[in-house]
Amino acid sequence: MQEIIISLMDKFGYFGILLLIAVENIFPPIPSEVILTFGGFMTTYSSLNVAGVILFATLGSVLGAGILYGIGKIFNKERLMKLVSGRIGKVLRLKAQDIESAESWFEKCGNGAVFFCRFVPIVRSLISIPAGMSEMPIVPFVLYTTAGSFIWNTVLVVIGSIFGENWEKVVAVMDTYSNVTLIVLVIICISIVGGFYYDKKKHKEI
Repeated sequence: MQEIIISLMDKFGYFGILLLIAVENIFPPIPSEVILTFGGFMTTYSSLNVAGVILFATLGSVLGAGILYGIGKIFNKERLMKLVSGRIGKVLRLKAQDIESAESWFEKCGNGAVFFCRFVPIVRSLISIPAGMSEMPIVPFVLYTTAGSFIWNTVLVVIGSIFGENWEKVVAVMDTYSNVTLIVLVIICISIVGGFYYDKKKHKEI
């Protein structure tokens, strides 16, 4: 995977970066850390410059996030509520009111979630779907996505340009960051789901 990414960036430059980052946002397993840090390294030996790499990477981030936002719009709350009202809802033990509660949570911290989740592996892509499902206005969605993506991209591109040929060391550190973050997220999710079902069980007993 890493060799393919590097090859595309070497061949297509800025537009290769834009395309790869857009795809990375739609398919989270593709490592943005490799794209961005190698992009920073490329500025030390090619015609690419740091500002250009950051600009095209951010455009790619917004493009990819926009596609997932659109998917969320299509797969809206009403359709999801219909799904959980049937057999799928029984299997997952979800009700329409649970969807309402989730939407209420996103409405309270949606802007912050869209911004801060841009720094979290996997989640930085997936957060665009609930944003679309909750019909978050497109303008604030784009603004918060752009701001978060710009900061994330800037940090990694600049670090890549500083480390130069040692850019892979940065990727190794970011891999550790990603793994630790994912473990923490799994623990949090398990805790939330566990608490959710415990509360439902407790209410039934009452």
